[in-house]
Order: sequence, then C-alpha cells, then structure tokens
Amino acid sequence: MISTVTTSTVSTITLAGSFALIGIMVLFSLLIQKELASAADNPKLKKLGRAVNFAIIPLLIVFAMVVVYQVINTLQ
Repeated sequence: MISTVTTSTVSTITLAGSFALIGIMVLFSLLIQKELASAADNPKLKKLGRAVNFAIIPLLIVFAMVVVYQVINTLQ
C-alpha cells in the first residue's frame, strides 16, 4: 500500500513539473517572438508583437507562481 501511494505521488509531482516546464518554454518562445516582431518595420508584425502580450501576461503570472512554489519547497 505504501509503495502504491508513493509511486502515484511521484507520478503526480513529475507530471506537474513537466507542465511547468512546458509553460516556461512557451513563455520564452512568446517573448522571443514578441521581440522579433516589435523590431520589424512591418506594421502587421508590430500588431502581432502587441497581441502576443495577451498570452505573455498570464504565463508570467504562472511562472512567478512556479518560482515561489519551488522556493518554498526548497526552504522547507
């Protein structure tokens, strides 16, 4: 019974960590896309750079939450 609980707990933690990693990778790719689009001379690309902010802001909030969670777990 104990090994089953431990195995499922480790699986859940690993799954949560992989979701956090995917979110961070998406955030970095959107930040790169925003920088490239805002540096372009094309007005459509500049609009795209502004539109990407709608996806970046929630991902930054999630990133901050992941960092706080990891720091709290490290300090315990």
